[in-house]
Amino acid sequence: MSTLERAIEQMFAARRLTRRDQQMLMAMFAKRDLSPTDADLINRVYEALSQGRLRVVD
Repeated sequence: MSTLERAIEQMFAARRLTRRDQQMLMAMFAKRDLSPTDADLINRVYEALSQGRLRVVD
């Protein structure tokens, strides 16, 4: 399991992500060399945020 997968698993378990997590995901998504799997994982987080299944905390 990759570091990204572990981080996202923790986010979903806690049903929240920190501003630091959000910044990390945004930085990773901005890269053009993301694997399709990593891009899908990041998109899953943003979909969960927009649906209210995750929330951003400070």
